[in-house]
Amino acid sequence: MIDRSHYQLFETAAGVAAIGWNRSGVTALRLPAPSAAEAERAITNRLPGAVRAAAPPEVQVVIDKAARYFAGECVDFSDVPIDMGEQEPFFAQVYALVRRLGWGETTTYGAIARALDTGPEYARAVGQAMAKNPIPLIVPCHRVTAAGGKIGGFSAPGGSVSKARMLEIEGVATGAPAEFPAQQGFDF
Repeated sequence: MIDRSHYQLFETAAGVAAIGWNRSGVTALRLPAPSAAEAERAITNRLPGAVRAAAPPEVQVVIDKAARYFAGECVDFSDVPIDMGEQEPFFAQVYALVRRLGWGETTTYGAIARALDTGPEYARAVGQAMAKNPIPLIVPCHRVTAAGGKIGGFSAPGGSVSKARMLEIEGVATGAPAEFPAQQGFDF
């Protein structure tokens, strides 16, 4: 039996997001985009062959949580069932560790490498895992920053500006400028 992937678009205070799932759990999350077309294009690129469908109750709970998150409410995603598919073993360890980071809690790429008993040279590999994270927000890669208080990269729409905005939602001071051009990050 084929475990078909499904997806749905949903509105947030930051734009249109998309979520993908299969019978095992959430498989993808597309952070808010300025348009539904952009969100849909991104989720279908991530999940080729996925079918748009009404979200089942357990996925609707995640959608509601994500909408509340972008409205500024403290939300916990640690209980959300996920299916990240096949992952490199190191990446799987990174995702499991990052998933335990709570609201407003940050760490660095290097700290994750050390927590996994690897050398500092693995900090770059941690960054690569974050860049390939298929389920941002639920696996909160935005909470992983660079050394020295720098924000670090972010592969989601809007790049580091969006990362800074997500951290600011959680009350984390980022040192980023107060005003961002709308096209660079979430439009809220």
